[in-house]
Amino acid sequence: MGTFSVNIEVGDLSGSEYRKLNAIVDTGATYTVIPRDVLEHLDVRPVDMVPFELTDDNVVEFEVGEVRLRLDKRERTVLIVFRPEGGTPLLGATALELFNRAVDPVHQRLIPVTALLKTYLSRH
Repeated sequence: MGTFSVNIEVGDLSGSEYRKLNAIVDTGATYTVIPRDVLEHLDVRPVDMVPFELTDDNVVEFEVGEVRLRLDKRERTVLIVFRPEGGTPLLGATALELFNRAVDPVHQRLIPVTALLKTYLSRH
């Protein structure tokens, strides 16, 4: 598929301060990954440690926290991973779902998708 990047804004939970970042879209990452120095600047604190499986099948734990994330002029609260110093931000699968976005691999862009409630509606 190849990779591509998108512009995002990451903010503290109160929405009082944001940082603009360019993030690689990574559907193989469950959560969005943001460099620790950016999160510390925004005074975002870890709320948990979560195990993650890496591409080499090793499992490591990383701190996670919550931020306000802006994408395509929309805003959501998302869980993020504290990336060790440096490194490129990654926009993960759960954030894409929260923003109702899917990957168009041909044109290397995000496209809007409709949210689903089929099971819920068929039971009521």
